[in-house]
Order: sequence, then C-alpha cells, then structure tokens
Amino acid sequence: MKSKKLSGSLFGLLARNYLLFTLTLLLIAAAVFVLWSWRLSGLLRPVDWEGLLREEGLYRGEYESLAHYVGGGDGEFAVCNGDGVVVYATGSGFDPLYTDGELACLPRYGSTVSVDAFESSGEDGAPRYLLIRHRFGVEGETRALDIMALDGDYRVVFGGFEDGRTSYTAREYSFLSGGPGGSFYCVPFRSADGEEMTLLLREGLTSEADYTRRYREAWQVWLVFLPLYLAAAGLFIWWLGRKIGRPLRRLNDAVVSQSEGKTVRVGDCGGTREIRRIGESFDRFSDRLAESERERRRLDQGRQKLIADISHDLKTPITVIAGYIDAICDGKVPPEEQQRYLLAIRGKAEALTELVNAFHEYSKVEHPEFVIYPRRTDLCEFSREYLAGKYEEIDLAGFSLEIAIPERPIWCLLDELQFRRVLDNLVANALRHNRLGTVLFFDLEARGERAVLRVADNGRGIPPERAKRIFEPFTVGSDARSGKGSGLGLAITRRIVELHGGAVALTPEPPPGRSTEFVVTLPLAPPPSPPEGQAG
Repeated sequence: MKSKKLSGSLFGLLARNYLLFTLTLLLIAAAVFVLWSWRLSGLLRPVDWEGLLREEGLYRGEYESLAHYVGGGDGEFAVCNGDGVVVYATGSGFDPLYTDGELACLPRYGSTVSVDAFESSGEDGAPRYLLIRHRFGVEGETRALDIMALDGDYRVVFGGFEDGRTSYTAREYSFLSGGPGGSFYCVPFRSADGEEMTLLLREGLTSEADYTRRYREAWQVWLVFLPLYLAAAGLFIWWLGRKIGRPLRRLNDAVVSQSEGKTVRVGDCGGTREIRRIGESFDRFSDRLAESERERRRLDQGRQKLIADISHDLKTPITVIAGYIDAICDGKVPPEEQQRYLLAIRGKAEALTELVNAFHEYSKVEHPEFVIYPRRTDLCEFSREYLAGKYEEIDLAGFSLEIAIPERPIWCLLDELQFRRVLDNLVANALRHNRLGTVLFFDLEARGERAVLRVADNGRGIPPERAKRIFEPFTVGSDARSGKGSGLGLAITRRIVELHGGAVALTPEPPPGRSTEFVVTLPLAPPPSPPEGQAG
C-alpha cells in the first residue's frame, strides 16, 4: 500500500499557487503576444520579391501559383513578353503594353543605383525637372553619377544619363522618378523555353490611416486574453477549493456531528499541514471528550452506588434500633429481656458511630485542603513501636506475627499520626476478614531510593474480581456490604500514602505461603543537613 503524499503548509500552498497562477498569466500573455505579433506581421507583411525570383514556376510560366508573394495586398507583379505585352498580372495597376523605352526607364530591382527627381520653374514660369542619379556604396555612402535637366516638354536641356536620348515622354519621366503610387521595378529574365521576359514589380505605399486601421485590427487578438484569464482563475479557484475547502468541510461536518452528540473521527482529512493537524487535534479532542464522558458516567454510577451504600449502611442499624425501641415502648419486651435489647441497641449505635466516623475520615482525607505534616522519621523504629503496641490485640485475636525489620534505620518523611492510620487499616483488615490461627507478616526494606513495606497474611485471600477495585470506597474483602467494616479503610489508606508521595498496591500473585499482600512504597528522606559551623 502506497503511503499518501503529505501536503506542505498552508502558506507554502498559497505561495506556490500564487506563483503558478502568475506564471500561467505570463504564459497566456506571452502566447497572446505571439499571436498578436503574427497577426500584425500578416497585416503588414512586406512583399517577398526575393522568394518570387527564386521560384521555378516563374520561369516555367506558372504565374498563378506565385500570387501569394504579393504580401498583405500592398504589392503586385506582372510579366511582359519580349514585345512588352503584359501576359499575366496580379492586379489592375499595370498597363497592357510597355515600350522598350519605358522598360529602360524603370529601375532594376536590387540595383544600387537610384534617381532623385526635383521639380522647379524657370524664369518664364515653365516647369523644369532636375534628375540626379546616385550609386550606393557598401557602407551606405552615396556618390552622384549623372545629372540631367529637362524642360517642360521633357527634353534634355543639360547633362544626360549616357543613354544618348535627348527627350523623354511623361510616362518615361514618371518611371525614371520612381513610378506613380509607390515603388516600381523591373527584372529582365529568360523563361524556361529561352524567351526574353520582363517581370514588373509594383509595391504600394501604406498610408498612415491604413496602417492605424490594420494595427487596431491586430489588437483585437488581445480580447482572447480575458476568457483565458477567467478560465485560468476558475481552474485555480477550483484547485484551491479542492485542497482547502474539502478538508475544511469535513472538519465542519465533524464539529456539527460532535455538537449533536455523535462521535465522529476526522482521520486524515487531507489538505495542508495545518488542516491535517487540526484534524488530528480534533480526533484527540474527540477521544478525550469520549473518555471524559465515560469517566463522568462511571463517576455518576459510583456516586449512585456511594449513596446506595451509605443508605444501606445507615439504614440497617437505624432500622434495628428503631425496631427495638418501638418494641420496648409498646411493652412487647418482657422486663427480663429489656437489658438484652438495650445492649443490642448500644451495639448498633456503636457500629453506626464507627460508620459515621469512617465517613468523616474519608471525606476529610479526600478534601482538597487536607494536608499532612511530615517530619524525618526512622520507619524501622516507628514500625517496631507500632507493632509493640498492637501485639496484645493481635495475640488476643488468635493471630501470630512474623516480623522482618532491619536494624539499620530507614529514614522517611512521615506524618506519624496519619501513617499510623495506614497501618491500623491494613492490620484491621487482616484481623477482621481471617480466621483464628492466621499468620500476619510485616516486612520492611530499603530498595533504591524508596522504602518498601509489606503487610501480608496467609488467610482466605481476596477474590480476584474484588481485588481489582479493593481500593475503591465501600469495597470489602468479603462479600460487599454484608461483612464487617465500612469499606472505606483502604480508600483512606491509599489517599494518605499518596499524600506522602508513595503508593500502595495489592500484590496480584503473592509469594508462596501468603494469600494476601499489600505493598506500601515511600520515598526515602534526604540526608540531614550538617550542623551550622561544620559544613565544608
């Protein structure tokens, strides 16, 4: 199974998509610019006369196949035979016949020679024409070759172009001065069958208005940019919605379900790192909320059980006392039996007092403001003194005692009054729930940085199902609520030991020869500070 690729951070996602969107817009703009340039060049494309002259169709007479060389409509060409008759033309700007003199006045295409014409007036007001023929050098310099002056009838009055002519026609003068309406050239060539031919090239001049019109037509290409921009923006919005919106909707659905009391896990909701972390945090929150709800229910059940147990423990002796008192008051008890009834009432009252005292002690140690007052105490000496005071009670109960306390002191911080209550509860439980002849074990040792105290017996033991909750309130070693004791002693014991920084536990599998074993661990006290003046 392939692992799912993890996304980066939200900032990284937005930054990458912003840069990608910007790059996409630049690419769209570049593509539209290229299209606009191509369109503009098509509208203003110059005539490709060089390509026309290289075409074999020109020399084979396939003139119709050469029409695409006239460019954007600003050029045209015609072909004349040896007699000057036009045999093919791409436009109507050519005459049907050109004389040899007229063809001789046309400038040759590609020639470095050009003619400048100037018009003026003589003293009599008649027009005069001055023509200067130049030759262009390799580096762009010009050199005048010939000068010729013509009168109003186009007769040569001065100079000449070395062609021996003394006069020209109006059309010939027009061709010499560059041709009407643009550039006009001729190119003599020989056809494939050897016939002398002339190619006439006419290239018109584009006016400023026509140029502006064509430029505006080319700008219409940029209208394509708007739909492309909207398409790219829509694509990126959809992509961001998929990467961010969908996992956020999953989170929102989970929150709504949680508010309705349904436990929903988001899991890997996808999206960026921050959104995934929110989903993981939501799952942890949902788990803790479910655990808290289970704990609340458990506490509610415990509270209900506590109330039921307290009611039961109080109701039983109160019912007996009330019944005996009613019997005495109603005269149902003979005088000789009243003493026995009164003793029973006193016994139940004492049991009730013991139970109320246990409730009081439990509520006191469970109160948040309950504190202990520990001082540095030798746990070995404290235990020996305690057992010495309890020995007679243990012996009268028919129990024997085995003690293993080291001679070396084990120092702990103890509140002696409260810790004595811990030992009282552990010993009292062993005496209360076992038969005569049971052996009590009391072991003490130092292990590492903690003192370990074991109070055990070889009596009947505690059932496994009850051992799991032996430290909960109102749980006793025998059948709950039917034996002696309030069931609060071990709960009080655990609280006092925890306030000392220690722990108390029931050994699941006691060593051989022991059926029940409680282990109390306490932290060892730090060594005492040296007396003032002896330090160092």
